[in-house]
Amino acid sequence: MPARIFQRSKSVMQSGKARTDEWVLEFEQSEARRADPLMGWTGSGDTQSQVVLTFPSKEAAKEYAERYGISARVHATPPKTLKLQAYADNFR
Repeated sequence: MPARIFQRSKSVMQSGKARTDEWVLEFEQSEARRADPLMGWTGSGDTQSQVVLTFPSKEAAKEYAERYGISARVHATPPKTLKLQAYADNFR
């Protein structure tokens, strides 16, 4: 079952850096979602896509995937850029 390993990003609703140093192993969906005819909710029989594992480092996540035979792709973390701007720049 394929999986992806990525570093958790900061939520847009948070200003701190809590849980941004964690690495996540998340399984990809193996079957498409479908609408329930009675309620209209979407769902699937794939329970593996609900599993989310967290690790302290990328190496630990890769080691776990290799140990259990999981084919995992590592997504690189984009570089963080800061836009430094003075308050006076708002009035130019």
